[in-house]
Amino acid sequence: MNNSITIDTIRQKVNSGERLTFEDGLFLEEEVDLLTLGSLAHQVRTARHGNIAYYNTNIHLNPTNVCVYRCKFCAFRSDLKADKAYVFSDDMIRERVLEAKSQGATEIHVVGGLHHLKKFDWYVDVVRVIHETWPEIHIKAWTGVEISWFAHLTKKPYDWILQQMIDAGLGSLPGGGAEIFDEQVRSQICEHKADAQSWLDIHRAAHELGLRSNATMLYGHVEEARHRIDHLCKLRDLQDDTHGFQTFIPLAFHPENTGMDDIPKPTGNQDLKTIAISRLMLDNFDHIKAYWIMLGEQTAQVALGFGADDLDGTVVHELIYHDAGAKTPEGLSVTKLHSLIREAGCEPVERDTLYRRVIRNGADWKVEEPMLIA
Repeated sequence: MNNSITIDTIRQKVNSGERLTFEDGLFLEEEVDLLTLGSLAHQVRTARHGNIAYYNTNIHLNPTNVCVYRCKFCAFRSDLKADKAYVFSDDMIRERVLEAKSQGATEIHVVGGLHHLKKFDWYVDVVRVIHETWPEIHIKAWTGVEISWFAHLTKKPYDWILQQMIDAGLGSLPGGGAEIFDEQVRSQICEHKADAQSWLDIHRAAHELGLRSNATMLYGHVEEARHRIDHLCKLRDLQDDTHGFQTFIPLAFHPENTGMDDIPKPTGNQDLKTIAISRLMLDNFDHIKAYWIMLGEQTAQVALGFGADDLDGTVVHELIYHDAGAKTPEGLSVTKLHSLIREAGCEPVERDTLYRRVIRNGADWKVEEPMLIA
């Protein structure tokens, strides 16, 4: 550890808007107590967003759980002939979209398994069916890992894959599949999956085509502090180049029903610490999300005082983390989200996927211009 780094030198950097280094991040991970971290992160969060906390009205669609990969941390995937295996038909997709419409959702979040018997056109058609059923809903679909699989199927470059999806109605990319970028860690938890450079290259290609995307980090398994800080630095470097990331979502590992169920899930202390350090390190990310599905409602609520400014949304029909033992509800009402946010001393603001303010009248809505970030 660099002996010249102290909490005072870091506080001076934060106050002056100077970027924290990898060594600074490691110091925060290993030497600084949670409340000090939270105070600094909340200072940064408040300077950007005041007391606003964002949420959206969204619904999830996981079109299939059949997957060619066998990631140790995943409880969602299924073998083709397993009892739990399923594949959505076009009619089932339309039904989910019409449900979203009736609930006034502004976004449908689409991720799933990599079904080895489905051709690329099937995945494009998932997006097309959604868009044709209800053109107004924003389609946030396919992680970097899925885009990598599509490139494998078609032998086409990432920008071609993404353009086919855009033409079908794709609006943005979610941030999943990043896990931890360190290759030694990836070899332990998701061997054979798209590697870190592929994930970064795919998001770069998406940004160059004008798509916005999110970014994630899966923590609380076999990784160490240095791996988490390295991950954040790599995201920050790409954001310097493209400015295409909207929000960062730290994802707490859920061990139940996975091949790593001997590992205890992260503590509340680790959850809040990761949120706070992410806010301090990712100076070029506008938003840090406390994903209530994985953190739990109470920890996500507290996280609004530790650097987070977004709780995600209503998240109806989420399956991936519930299969891994998440005890949170499968969806929250807007009333409940408002209550959680207000109890945390913040003002709830509904946003769409692109962080435009939503003006709502029941299930009907319209969006304003993007909200300015301080």
